Amino acid sequence: MEHDFYKGRLINNYGLEVVIPNESDRAIVHRVIYEELVLGKIMEASREEYKRIMNDLLSQGAQGIILGCTEIELLIKEGDCNAPLFPTTTIHAVAAVEKSLADAPKV
Repeated sequence: MEHDFYKGRLINNYGLEVVIPNESDRAIVHRVIYEELVLGKIMEASREEYKRIMNDLLSQGAQGIILGCTEIELLIKEGDCNAPLFPTTTIHAVAAVEKSLADAPKV
């Protein structure tokens, strides 16, 4: 998340200020994804850590939170954060369906 793949595009293409977790919190995010979520483990302690990290980002001025990994949506839901969530898996799935329907032949 600290690299330009997302961050640079958001800054350069949309003029957004991007706030990311500090290094130790990024390590927590990474650990939870790869040691729990990809294995199907949903742990309340990890949800609380993610909520703490999101609240820290909000205190730094973030106005929304991007859930930029498929598995994060297994752990974090609306109501876990006091700001808009942008669940990229859902956003991509909806966009794919809308594009498919728009391109489908009319019968």
